[in-house]
Amino acid sequence: MLISRRFIVAGLAGFSLAVPAGAAWAQDFPKRQITMVVPFAAGGSTDLVARLLAQKLTEQMGVNVIVENRAGAGGNIGAAAVAKAEPDGYTVLYGTISTHTLNPLMAKRSAYDPVKDFEPIALVGSIPNVMIVHPGVPAKDVKELIAAAKADPAKYSYASSGVATPLHLSGEMFNRMAGTQMAHVPYRGAGPAMNDLIAGQVPVMFDNLPTSVEQIKAGKARALGVTTKERVKQMPDIPTLHEQGLTGYETYSWQALFAPAKTPKPVVDKINSEVLKALKDPALLKRLDELTMTVTPSSPEGLGKHVAEQLATWGPITKATGVQLD
Repeated sequence: MLISRRFIVAGLAGFSLAVPAGAAWAQDFPKRQITMVVPFAAGGSTDLVARLLAQKLTEQMGVNVIVENRAGAGGNIGAAAVAKAEPDGYTVLYGTISTHTLNPLMAKRSAYDPVKDFEPIALVGSIPNVMIVHPGVPAKDVKELIAAAKADPAKYSYASSGVATPLHLSGEMFNRMAGTQMAHVPYRGAGPAMNDLIAGQVPVMFDNLPTSVEQIKAGKARALGVTTKERVKQMPDIPTLHEQGLTGYETYSWQALFAPAKTPKPVVDKINSEVLKALKDPALLKRLDELTMTVTPSSPEGLGKHVAEQLATWGPITKATGVQLD
């Protein structure tokens, strides 16, 4: 059987155009500025770590990686915006346990699907949460605070960075385990919440430890306990809530990078390789350690598995709290 030379050449040309397109795109990527959306207000720990990572990626990739804060609805607004963005790698989400576990589990009608609407890029790390109080609060430990909150419920409320954040859930879990009824006061980010705690507008706050460290050291806030099972190595003098009578109490926050669904895999892999490279930089690692972050870089597949595991773990817990988002 004879096949014309023209047919073979045309076929090979079509094959060469179809197969390596994604790879060629990745080779050229990035050509312009990348926007990293942080779905929380500036000043919080998520924003702080995202900016450190963005700065390092800018140095490595030769284009500006800028952070854009799109706060609101506990991270839902920023996450939903990225889910609808062009899937080309130039808009990515600096997501957290809030955007990819807690919000979807507690929302009556979620604006996005945490699995179907995103391509996982890389897990960055996890950070502990901490329970802090205004220096004027008489309680010096968790047991004293519980006693005071039970004696005068109207006097005690707690601030968090927003509804359905891990910090909100930390407070709800505290109320359930301690038998207290502290009212939740949500803010549009940890920064505004911290400002009101320091000003004495709210007596108690659950926060990510990194954004509280300086205030604790300066005496503007007093730490009663960290929310992890074990004490934090960087601040070993702060006891856990678990060891102060709330047996089994544990919450923490994790952070990761996501792209809109259908972003080409070569582009996802390119960003992943740059993130993994950044997370090996000694200067960046030192800074993240100072912020009490445990760095846990992963492959895209590893992050996808992590999200699935987190949804399975937190499903029963969020249901038990009874908290639902409109």
